[in-house]
Amino acid sequence: MTPENLTSFIVTNGPVYTSDPDNEWAEAFAVRDGRILAVGDEAEIRSLVSGDTPVIDLRGRLAMPGLVDVHAHLGLGGRQAAFELPVLPTDTKTVIFEKVQAWAERLAPDEWITGGIVGSTVMDDITAEDLRALDKASAGRPVLLRDDSMHNRWVNSRALELMGVDGTTADPDGGTYVRDDAGRLTGVLQELASPVGEEAAAASIEDTPERHATAFRTAVKILNGYGVTAVQEAATMDYALETLAGMDRRGELTAHVVASMPSRPFIEPGTTGAALYDIGALHRTEHLHPDFSKYVLDGVPMTRTSAILNPYLCSHHSHDPQHTGAPLWQLDELVASLEELVDRGLHAKLHATGDAAVRLILDAVERVRASRGDGPLFQIAHVEYISEADLHRFAALGVVPDASPYIWFPSVIQESIAKQIPADVFNSSWPLRDLLLDGAPVSGGSDWPCSAPTPDPWTGLETMITRRNPDPAVAGTLNSAQALDVRQAVAAFTRHPAAAMGLQDRTGMLAPGLSADFIVLDRNIFTVDPGQIHAVQVQETWFEGRLVHDAAGKPVSVPA
Repeated sequence: MTPENLTSFIVTNGPVYTSDPDNEWAEAFAVRDGRILAVGDEAEIRSLVSGDTPVIDLRGRLAMPGLVDVHAHLGLGGRQAAFELPVLPTDTKTVIFEKVQAWAERLAPDEWITGGIVGSTVMDDITAEDLRALDKASAGRPVLLRDDSMHNRWVNSRALELMGVDGTTADPDGGTYVRDDAGRLTGVLQELASPVGEEAAAASIEDTPERHATAFRTAVKILNGYGVTAVQEAATMDYALETLAGMDRRGELTAHVVASMPSRPFIEPGTTGAALYDIGALHRTEHLHPDFSKYVLDGVPMTRTSAILNPYLCSHHSHDPQHTGAPLWQLDELVASLEELVDRGLHAKLHATGDAAVRLILDAVERVRASRGDGPLFQIAHVEYISEADLHRFAALGVVPDASPYIWFPSVIQESIAKQIPADVFNSSWPLRDLLLDGAPVSGGSDWPCSAPTPDPWTGLETMITRRNPDPAVAGTLNSAQALDVRQAVAAFTRHPAAAMGLQDRTGMLAPGLSADFIVLDRNIFTVDPGQIHAVQVQETWFEGRLVHDAAGKPVSVPA
């Protein structure tokens, strides 16, 4: 019997970690029709099935639940992997120019060069001279490169021309066409200037529906390869809803996907708010759950657009010593919008990188809880900086900390942030242990393709434990007192995000009645040195009892 037509089987002969706090370890489990039938010792499990029931032999390897990524951008990540110029956040300007030049040689004369991710340390220091160098490298082709926060872009002169932007163009609301001290455009687009560039690039693309399908198929395949079987899409536009729903109807969607539909314009141009929620309702399928809206409360610290309680550092003569950034919502309008959202039966994922933005959300949730009760789900994405006075409010208000370990292990993005954020605030970042011990269900996400070129959860899981970069070339730790242990970090990538996404009755644990989403690893992450977890290889990924990734190349499940 081949993996794609197994309907009932048992899994045994290796340690089984369930992530179920009531029954953490087992010897075996049984699967029937895509769901977990039973979990326990081997003799018990074998007694529940017939003697000829197929057996998946772990051969001593660890089995555990499929991982859950609470924050990823599937369309952006899939397009980058399938079609676009790959740039590493550690690449220097010189390397980027060389890559752009090499990529340009394979394209038609007017074809856009799109790609990423450009490191924040590069974005910090782009000049008008760099704009000319980018123009030369591209040989007249328009260029759009995304940064490691995904809030900002770097374009060349041809792209600016196609955007209708020149030296006299006013900045868009909520965004900036960055200029140097002499008033010359540098090609950097910050915040809501970025969708202007994205819209110009998107207008040049033909066969968009098939391109979207390829991007999302690529993204889901990559996630399955890392052991991810459930994901929250963090900024879901109408094309993404249509594409994912179509994939699911064709049997191609091998992950549970929770959509987060933007409440206002954000990364990409297109329909947002109530009109988008209506579109989402039309595209609900078995595995696509359009249940969340995405709210953006502030920007990112690298561009001094996070809303913080204490002033930014001054590193340039133009800097205001009292600048703290401004939230993008006022309290009363946020409360009113969240109440309308809750009345639709939807939940909210709210982006906040500054402690003032976090406090604003908590104040709003407190009022919404009073008026609408405990049912709605609220996630605060990134939670990098939280005032000590607000830490306990997460658990008290039932707010989920959506943590992004790829962002916070010592890296180039942290090097850039450290230039802007006061040292005492910077050094207290990502207080995950305090949140968890207080009862807040810390949930892990990759934020792919921000910060890193893949959604590899094992690097993120390791850094929750070690608080340092797995690459020894990057020295130092970041707020090491907030380190989690292995069990806590695994919970942050399994049952916690599943519950945060409203999928606790479907996935996140190996428990009777839940989806048979599980993975088989090449090593036991509970016994190896935590500093080696990043090297984990997922040998098999099973989704609803179907083999959807196999490192050894065995046939995997395909649509009928």
